[in-house]
Amino acid sequence: MTATVPNQSSVNLSPIRADIRTLQPQLVEWRRHLHQHPELGFQEQLTAEFIARQLRNWGIDHQTNIAETGIVATIESRQPGPVLAIRADMDALPIQEENEVSYKSCHDGIMHACGHDGHTTIALGTAYYLSRHLPDFCGTIKLIFQPAEEGPGGAKPMIEAGVLKNPDVDGIIGLHLWNNLPLGTVGVRSGALMAAVELFECTLFGKGGHGAMPHQTVDAIVLGSQIVNALQAIVSRNVDPLDSAVVTVGSFHAGHTHNVIAGQATMKGTVRYFNPKFQGYFGKRIEEIVAGICQGQGAEYDLSYYSLYPPVINDESMANLVRSVAESVVETPAGVVPECQTMGGEDMSFFLQEVPGCYFFLGAANRDRGLAYPHHHPRFDFDETALGMGVEMFVRCVEKFCQPRPTSF
Repeated sequence: MTATVPNQSSVNLSPIRADIRTLQPQLVEWRRHLHQHPELGFQEQLTAEFIARQLRNWGIDHQTNIAETGIVATIESRQPGPVLAIRADMDALPIQEENEVSYKSCHDGIMHACGHDGHTTIALGTAYYLSRHLPDFCGTIKLIFQPAEEGPGGAKPMIEAGVLKNPDVDGIIGLHLWNNLPLGTVGVRSGALMAAVELFECTLFGKGGHGAMPHQTVDAIVLGSQIVNALQAIVSRNVDPLDSAVVTVGSFHAGHTHNVIAGQATMKGTVRYFNPKFQGYFGKRIEEIVAGICQGQGAEYDLSYYSLYPPVINDESMANLVRSVAESVVETPAGVVPECQTMGGEDMSFFLQEVPGCYFFLGAANRDRGLAYPHHHPRFDFDETALGMGVEMFVRCVEKFCQPRPTSF
């Protein structure tokens, strides 16, 4: 299927101001350029050059090469006021694109399969609009173009590089184009939106031997199978049913042929949860289970466990601000989706640990146009009408958040 510029009559676009509707074709052009030239985390050189070139052309102050490829653009209004940051990730995934579109990835084995090309485009559109409408808000806007969200994580090194300082950020917002929601909807909630991401790798050392003589061996496959089953009991029997958590073993490798008992097995998995109280708990519990089963079977093990991202937890006041904006942009009540949690993870969480903020989902699926494949699918794509809606959401958040500071007497 060849994609075309979306039919803008498919959703109610009357809340989107004329200047942003006029910008829509340019947004589509930028997004398709970025989609065609995807880059992996901390390798976003072409992407960063494209962003910097646009900012330069518009006369917007910016810093480059932050945390390798990150960029921060700063837009100051004509009146003092608060500082709001807008964050957009810009990396792609190691996926071979299967879409047959004019803007298909030209980088073999790399694809924008999660919408980050759209996030970058929306932030660029917001920067352009705000730079031309300085009287419409007070204070300062920082636009953070972040590398490596898909891994190993660019948010933390950008924070360590000082992107939330000079001037100090008072609040932060970000969005994720979301194919789990239809075009014309916004998912926003206070509290936990996305889960913590923790990873583990384990190698089991048994004793191999003849398939007909198991008594002479310590079977690593049997050992690993017991561990996989036992790990499922952590959530079902150790975690309060009112809390949400997931323990998944996604990789299990052992053995090579029919009649040889494997002496070694490797497994990899992930843990997800919303409640920060579980930090440190699952790693400890998994090691207890692995150690106990290995001891009972006379085996040894090597376990690595590490935390990738904490949960994405939205500040209540910032979530209320985004919700009020969403209610003015999309048709309500059905257009605003309050219960939209996912066990997916995001390193926006690190920014939200530092300053009050809100991360929200912008519906981008259009099943009628075949644009509803899930994230990280080789045929992922989204309805580009969402680009203008995203710019409108960000601009209205700026106008509502960046009001004059109260004067003290």
